[in-house]
Amino acid sequence: MFSYGSLALFLAAGFIFGTIAEKKHLKELREKENLLKSIILSTSKKHSFVQQSLHSTLVTGHVVVALDYFKRFVASLVNLVGGRVFSFESLIDRARREAIIRMKEDAHRNGFDSIINVRIETSNIGGSAGKKGGMGAIEVMAYGTAIKHS
Repeated sequence: MFSYGSLALFLAAGFIFGTIAEKKHLKELREKENLLKSIILSTSKKHSFVQQSLHSTLVTGHVVVALDYFKRFVASLVNLVGGRVFSFESLIDRARREAIIRMKEDAHRNGFDSIINVRIETSNIGGSAGKKGGMGAIEVMAYGTAIKHS
């Protein structure tokens, strides 16, 4: 069994390494988003330029992000008293952005310049509340119809 000192050290290490990894990931996301900003996204099914498009196909972006122990610990504390779980919000935001980037990369790789009817799906993998032994990760999938303009 862990002593309180070991638990504090474990949580501190989780916080430090998690913060470093999150900052690195956010920097990478900003760089990729900047490179792919020319690809137009829309949640609408129809646009005036769709009739002029030469080709269309389904494009997807998918990511699974695991929860770190510090975020789980903070979430369990918030769960006791209620309120927003800010640590999970940042995780979901990063996963959503990564899935959109991967979808845009799929479109760009195949020469498309716009994606319409964009949809985002999320799901929890393994870590249900109150159950032990789950992996504790979220999955985000972004998909839409990529088109080429004439």
